[in-house]
Amino acid sequence: MTAQVLSGRARTIRRISVGLLVLSGIVNFMDRFALSVANPLIRQDLGLSISSMGILLSAFLWAYALAQLPVGALVDRYGPRRLLAVGIVIWSLAQAAGGVVSNLGQFFASRFMLGVGEAPQFTVGVRVVRDWFHFRERGLPTGIFLCSTALGTAISAPVLTWLMLSFGWRAMFLIMGVAGVVLAMLWSAIYRNPADVGLPASDHAYLQDGNTAADNHKVRFSEWRELFALRNTWGMIAGYFGLLYLLWIYNAWLPSYFEIERHMSIARTGIVSAFPFIFGVGGSVLGGWIPDRLVAMGISPMNSRKFPFVLALATFAILTLVATQVENDAVSVAVLSIASLFGFVANGSAWAMASVAAPHNRVASLASMQNFGGYIGAALAPTITGFIVEEAGSFNPALFVGVTIGLASSLIYLVTVRDDATERSLIKDEQPLGSLR
Repeated sequence: MTAQVLSGRARTIRRISVGLLVLSGIVNFMDRFALSVANPLIRQDLGLSISSMGILLSAFLWAYALAQLPVGALVDRYGPRRLLAVGIVIWSLAQAAGGVVSNLGQFFASRFMLGVGEAPQFTVGVRVVRDWFHFRERGLPTGIFLCSTALGTAISAPVLTWLMLSFGWRAMFLIMGVAGVVLAMLWSAIYRNPADVGLPASDHAYLQDGNTAADNHKVRFSEWRELFALRNTWGMIAGYFGLLYLLWIYNAWLPSYFEIERHMSIARTGIVSAFPFIFGVGGSVLGGWIPDRLVAMGISPMNSRKFPFVLALATFAILTLVATQVENDAVSVAVLSIASLFGFVANGSAWAMASVAAPHNRVASLASMQNFGGYIGAALAPTITGFIVEEAGSFNPALFVGVTIGLASSLIYLVTVRDDATERSLIKDEQPLGSLR
């Protein structure tokens, strides 16, 4: 089968759906990154130490990580439209609350709720791609909606810095909260699940190609639990742990790295911090495009995701280490930008793996388990980095820790994640699409 068997209406709907995912992902990451952009002014206004700020930066991440396990099953059971709309409203109200806090405890609570609200975003994205795209063409749309992570962060640095310097950091949080509520109304008004659109039978047959009859029922707890019996699940968790540990050193501390380690001004940092994430946009798209190309060359869907992930994560870690040894600021920014590109290639490949390594009715569940492991790493990264920087007076030892974790995770992923029949037989009566050639 080819994509041309789909009706024009179905092709239009899925393009709009991916576009909405990109838009919501941009707002999602701008809201996450707001605290990093306002880090120096918030520390000054609230009297927080660097280590206290590290704890505050982690509040969102712990909540986001813990919410992943239930949210995946909820997306699989109730569908993307409901879960993302509710999530956007929760995270937007939490973001707005960040503009009126007066102490560390209140700010911690608002960031924690931000993490809970944002939890469905990318798990919903994987399910939307699974619902609207044939299994042989899911890599590219996955990479496209994931590019919002880098694009949102890249936009955040200059846009949020401008808002903050023009209106104050509190107004910046309030403005973003209002924008999120508008986004929730837009998603709810436009997005529809395939079953609710009234597509012709040929469209449904194309989208369901490769699924078993058992793939389409609502996920039960016993089926969700079965995923933990898979070695691949734990390999994906471990690999994503290392990737997001390193990525969240970038997300949480890159502006402060340029200010503290490289002695750049806040205004200059707002511009320079965008470059690694601009490169990350291209990396995200490549991370989805490469698996599709490898599948077209005859490589299995799972291996077409595994090998790009391993190579990209290892390269990301090595180039981050190189950047710490470079004295020239411009060269360091260039190396960090190329490193970020590889980091987002790994990210795109990891999420593309989730769409083929589980049965249809458990795609969001497996994606959320992977994301849970990743965000445990992400939650640890800001706090550990903050304590190391405060103790050592430099970011270099903290970056070295991140590099070591990234390399170890790439090795674990290489030896643990496999495309074999033994893994598939552990899922009763179902066959993941990773087995298809």
